[in-house]
Amino acid sequence: MARALYSGSFDPVTYGHIDIIKRASNIFDQVVVAVLNNKAKNPLFSVEERVNMLKETTKDLKNVKVTSFSGLLVDFAKEENINVIVRGLRAVTDFEYELQMAQTNHELLPEVDTMFLTTSILYSYVSSTIVREVASYHGDVSHFVPEYIAQKLYNKYDEIQKMHKV
Repeated sequence: MARALYSGSFDPVTYGHIDIIKRASNIFDQVVVAVLNNKAKNPLFSVEERVNMLKETTKDLKNVKVTSFSGLLVDFAKEENINVIVRGLRAVTDFEYELQMAQTNHELLPEVDTMFLTTSILYSYVSSTIVREVASYHGDVSHFVPEYIAQKLYNKYDEIQKMHKV
């Protein structure tokens, strides 16, 4: 069984992420989508919220499993017995960083290879950072994320705004 690992912060999951997940699910028997629990970052959504949002957005893809991890990606790949990491590339600027990570991962775990998928041109400019910025002002994010995710974003920013008013 050919299995692949697609990891990220997914804070929040965007149409660009979903595009990569769908395309990887057409290539591999199983795609494990793993939400990184990165203690160095201060995400908008908790790991559990991000896992649940991904599960909802990928529920129709029967060969996609969503989970979370912390630590090194290669350690998680080894635990899951996966030797292909899938990474999405939006632009040339992504390539330098992703190539460096792929080479580092391969050095740490030689049996792991990285496959790059270019994001659809429709989503090449979309990033979670941009989506969060637009949503924080209650701008229209419907071009970037599914309605379910948009509502989660608006609700989260409403909660934050209420906390700051207290």
